Amino acid sequence: MAESSASIAEAEVSFRKFAVHGDTKATGKEINGKNFAKLCKDCKVIDGKNVTATDVDIVFTKVKAKTARVITFEQFNQALVELAPKRFAGKDQQEALPLLYGLIAGKGPANVGVTKVAKAAAVDRLTDSTKYTGSHKERFDESGKGKGKAGREDRPDTSGYVGAYKGQGSYEDKVKEA
Repeated sequence: MAESSASIAEAEVSFRKFAVHGDTKATGKEINGKNFAKLCKDCKVIDGKNVTATDVDIVFTKVKAKTARVITFEQFNQALVELAPKRFAGKDQQEALPLLYGLIAGKGPANVGVTKVAKAAAVDRLTDSTKYTGSHKERFDESGKGKGKAGREDRPDTSGYVGAYKGQGSYEDKVKEA
């Protein structure tokens, strides 16, 4: 029996890891239905034959309080008591429960199938400022670095010259010549 109490403590550690998974406000004392289903899936409690995701949802609903959306560790243990004989068909509850705790003990949420950051050629092409044309081209300097506010706003030219005049700044030279 000492072995099963150790695995219950390890199962509680796993319970806490899954309880806070994906929820910044979670304390680790209660687990919601989605994370309970994830725990069952990641720890291979759901095997697809004897125990399905539907079974896990039904057991979760059965052990939680009527208006609650989460279950405590004690209710989690009740849920495992319900799931154990189903998961290990042919074994009675006394044999199946330690085996179920063994599946859960020491495990944490797996990040398998989590979406990776896409680094495709299309993204590179869209973010390459050398390929920009028209007014968008004006937002970057020669090195491709953004000009910031100067690139987004039209700043009035108060130099006194018209826009396309090529001899800008040459007035002083012409006055000296005369």
